[in-house]
Amino acid sequence: MGLNVPSVYNAFGDKRALFVAALERYAATTLRERIGRLEQMPSARRAIEAFIGEIVSRSAGDPERRGCLLINTALDAAPHDAEIAAAVRGYFGEIEGFFKGRLRAAQAGGEIAASIDVRDTARLLLGVVVAVRVLSRTGASRASLESLARPALALLSVPTDTHTG
Repeated sequence: MGLNVPSVYNAFGDKRALFVAALERYAATTLRERIGRLEQMPSARRAIEAFIGEIVSRSAGDPERRGCLLINTALDAAPHDAEIAAAVRGYFGEIEGFFKGRLRAAQAGGEIAASIDVRDTARLLLGVVVAVRVLSRTGASRASLESLARPALALLSVPTDTHTG
């Protein structure tokens, strides 16, 4: 890029500030891009399934098992830096917020049961995302990652009409 170390530090301050800026860019170009794109899907339930499916595919398709910058930061840097921990919690909150919004829309559209607890299910789905990303670092197979996600997604297939005749 033609930048030298003093130029980088003049622009960002220090290595930590550069890392925080890189983490924010990562969130903007991966996390928020995915959320924005999937929120446009006509089916809210399918948007949730697509989000999880993309995470499984990206995780299983990483031959070097580098993982996700957000998850790696949560595990490596957040425990030692309160500001970075707060940023990671915020990014996780955006994912959970996506799930909450899509779950509410799916309930309103009759795609999933009204009895599903939106907050708890959104947190479960966030947990699945984190677990898939972490397990993929250990070399878990695509089949293993899919089997982790499958039961959580099955909750969304609960019949919406529970009346008995």
